[in-house]
Amino acid sequence: MIVFLIYAAIFVISFFVVKYVVQKATNDFTSLKTVTFGDESAVKPNRVASVISVLTIFLLWGAFTGSKLVPSFVHAPGPFVGDATFTYTAEADGVEADDATVTVRVFQVGTDVEAPAVEPGEGWAKNDADTVGAWRSGLIRVDKNDEKSRGEGHKVVAVNGEPIAPGGSVQTEFGRIGMSPKGSLNFEPNKGWQMEPIWLPPPEAVLKRMGEIASEGYRDSTLWEHLGYSLFRVVIGFFFGALVGIPLGYAMGLSNWFRGWFDPIVEFMRPVPPLALIPLVIIWAGIGETGKIILLFLAALWIMAIAARAGVSGVAISKVHAAYSLGASKFQIMRHVIVPNSLPEIFTGARVAMGVCWGTVVAAELVAAEKGAGMMIMVASKFQLTDIVIMGIILIGIIGFGIDILMRLAEKALVPWKGRI
Repeated sequence: MIVFLIYAAIFVISFFVVKYVVQKATNDFTSLKTVTFGDESAVKPNRVASVISVLTIFLLWGAFTGSKLVPSFVHAPGPFVGDATFTYTAEADGVEADDATVTVRVFQVGTDVEAPAVEPGEGWAKNDADTVGAWRSGLIRVDKNDEKSRGEGHKVVAVNGEPIAPGGSVQTEFGRIGMSPKGSLNFEPNKGWQMEPIWLPPPEAVLKRMGEIASEGYRDSTLWEHLGYSLFRVVIGFFFGALVGIPLGYAMGLSNWFRGWFDPIVEFMRPVPPLALIPLVIIWAGIGETGKIILLFLAALWIMAIAARAGVSGVAISKVHAAYSLGASKFQIMRHVIVPNSLPEIFTGARVAMGVCWGTVVAAELVAAEKGAGMMIMVASKFQLTDIVIMGIILIGIIGFGIDILMRLAEKALVPWKGRI
């Protein structure tokens, strides 16, 4: 919740700074335009906002993981690490209550550490020492070296002068001291606001892991082989989906019979998520490459069919009538009127289909694959290798974004008349 509040605050502050400072300083009045269609659209990406958005996410990631790549003054409070002390008061049969001090060394998990050396003290309740990992908690058996045992009525009744009972707790400057139902003390050091690396590693850990896998590989394959296999499956599945879907969409847009025959099938399959088809595809085609490509084919097929159908249906009838009046044949109308006017819708569908295919192939590889980005993430998650999981997610997002950019460039090059006719 704190992260989202900070992100929202940065968004609001950046918006007003860019709007009232940067735009006025550069005399940029584009946002005041009222034309919002075609190439004259006033709604275009603000590059300053894009840069600030990416930097904000990176800074928040680094701040809440204690990253060395961001200035230390922006770090969120981290977990307590060091020697923590607290005093407990114990009672036992036949003796007066006595106090003893417990010293707990809190260490970063993964490092070797020894319990601090302490003097036992003079009373029957002896001083204790123990170790606990940061972000962890541990039972402190304070009675293990005391002169009175539990069989002799030993029990802790206060911590730092505050009464405590089974099920209760006392908050100290170093962390929380709780008492189990059997009377043992449990020390939980302050966790701060930073995330534990097992849940969210810092950016440099992810970069380091990426370099290791790129050079040494993972599960007998290099990083580029994993990504290459996933990309190959997506391209092949999308190609066949478009190869069948576009003609099907044209037929549905031009023929009442085709529209009536295939419309129930397309509209039925359109809302079915591709992931729901994975068990059926595995039963029919197995867990090999054929099954994955069939799944991606089905993911792209319906999207491309609907996009082509929408493109044909959106052609203005006045343009068709004008072509007929000039003596154009049906083939010429198809070639010079319907196809050019429907291509923008088809490219929009292609961008959507590529995104769906890319997400689907990762999920398909989670189920059964020897190579691929999804397989890499799935195996890493079983061993709690969060840095590999995040690395895979970032690479999947970057590649997906790159695919979308390529699709936009292709659309701009092949359909330069979009928004003008």
